[in-house]
Amino acid sequence: MTFFERIVLIDDNEDDNFFHGIVIRKAGFQGELRVFENGVDALAFLQTDPLQLRTCVFVDINMPMLDGFEVVAQATPLLEGKTSTTVVMLTSSDAPSDRDRARDMPLIKAFVTKPLKAASFHQLVNEAQGTAPR
Repeated sequence: MTFFERIVLIDDNEDDNFFHGIVIRKAGFQGELRVFENGVDALAFLQTDPLQLRTCVFVDINMPMLDGFEVVAQATPLLEGKTSTTVVMLTSSDAPSDRDRARDMPLIKAFVTKPLKAASFHQLVNEAQGTAPR
């Protein structure tokens, strides 16, 4: 499990971040794991990071300050054309309207309903390996 070099979790739920970190590590990920409990801090990180590491960004929809869709919208100018970065909506929402909205945002490559499972993580990695340059 070496394709992604960094995972970024953006979720205001500390327990979900802790659990997803465990799942990601147990799935074999050994790279950098960054956790942000709000979109403002995550965007500040993305604005200052050179974005050279192969990164998977998991973002929740329902968060205070900025919801996940707002985070993605504001991150789009930073991440457009960055083949090193994959954005995944990781949320408790399974609403068709949220799925449709995510599908309409080109930056979002997948929509995963919580909790993240090792099989889902492996599938995302396999899909990313097939489409992103190394």
